[in-house]
Amino acid sequence: MYLEIFNEVVDIMHHDYAGWRDKKGWDNPKEFEKKVKNLEEKGEIDAYSFTEIVEDYLLDFKDPHMYFKMSDSNEQKEVDNGFSVRRFDEKLFVTSVGQENRLAPGDAILSLDALSIHELVEQHQGELMETKAERENWKKALQNYSVADVVNSNGEHRLLDLKKYEKKAYAPIHTITRLDEETLYLKATDFFEKSTIDTLIAQFESELTSTQNLIIDVRVNYGGSTLAYASLENYLFPATSMKIDYLDYATEFNCTDRNAELMIGLIDQELAKTDNQAYRKGLERFKEEAWVKNKGKGFTSFSEDNEEIEKIGCELPATIIVLTDTYCGSAGDIFVYLCKKSPKVIVVGRPTMGVNDYSNLTTIKWNEKFEFSYPTSRLKSLDYRGALMNPGIQPDVYIPWTPEHIYKDVDLEEAMRILRRKNLFK
Repeated sequence: MYLEIFNEVVDIMHHDYAGWRDKKGWDNPKEFEKKVKNLEEKGEIDAYSFTEIVEDYLLDFKDPHMYFKMSDSNEQKEVDNGFSVRRFDEKLFVTSVGQENRLAPGDAILSLDALSIHELVEQHQGELMETKAERENWKKALQNYSVADVVNSNGEHRLLDLKKYEKKAYAPIHTITRLDEETLYLKATDFFEKSTIDTLIAQFESELTSTQNLIIDVRVNYGGSTLAYASLENYLFPATSMKIDYLDYATEFNCTDRNAELMIGLIDQELAKTDNQAYRKGLERFKEEAWVKNKGKGFTSFSEDNEEIEKIGCELPATIIVLTDTYCGSAGDIFVYLCKKSPKVIVVGRPTMGVNDYSNLTTIKWNEKFEFSYPTSRLKSLDYRGALMNPGIQPDVYIPWTPEHIYKDVDLEEAMRILRRKNLFK
């Protein structure tokens, strides 16, 4: 079973993955196929070890916008170390704690299994996929180690035996709160469900249209659908008519038979869940124009590259600040890109994840045991700039990440300073 699934993953990466032409020859599947075959013959492979092998194989493509994982069931659960870190200089600072209650935010890891952070960075370039410390993702690398040398904020050292815990279920946040008389604060950790955003905006419509300032926090945003935040777009732009283009996002889709069948199935599932007519219309157009008409045709465009969209917003909020970070990706990336088109918006923080060179993920599943989500579309701009790491959408006001962010909301404080200065000079 494992070998068959692995070979199907390889076939997808060589034919259906949107980056297969750009990254032809980057991978070495025979090495990993041999490993799976040997372990399977010895009876020494399980779902966890197989997942690790496939993930290691996929690292060769240097694309953070795809995910091979075990399907959650009673027999198997995803695990992690129960805490998150972010690198600053030669330390890994604990930024948040889940199941691992022996650590606290602000603790710093100096080494793992006696390897310095500098050595670890060199050793894990494949998983980290970044050259800038604040953008590195250490989740996978951490799971390779047993002992951490930890120092707390009082300078006390200890060796900590690392454990693995059942990964906590994701708890989405979609809220609007008031910071002061003139400022609302909106936080959205994903754009998965259009109804979620629509309900939130409808609930606070009167306040949104009568408040001077709005801060939108998408520093953590796991993406979803650009259609999901349509009701929020009205507030992003001024009351006058504006033409917005998406030239940087001119896209072509790899309309293979497999991709078309998977995407049509996913779109049909989404259509079955919604009664919103505008949302249904967008989904049905995407299904028909991209996948039904072009099934089996390979790389195809289904919209005009120079397409412009007219936006007419509203007078209030008059000033919008969008807080961003490297944990904002996919549809979150595009949301920030759209925000930067508006003269009402100032983007503050750090560049977004930048994963949309290859996007529009579809998902294939095997026996309710594994699932693989991979991109089916690519940006046409890759034809002249190459398949390099995307630096993300750049903020207007860049704030480097430092350990100070653990103890106070540096970004939000800067946003409030900007708003106060603007109000002084109105």
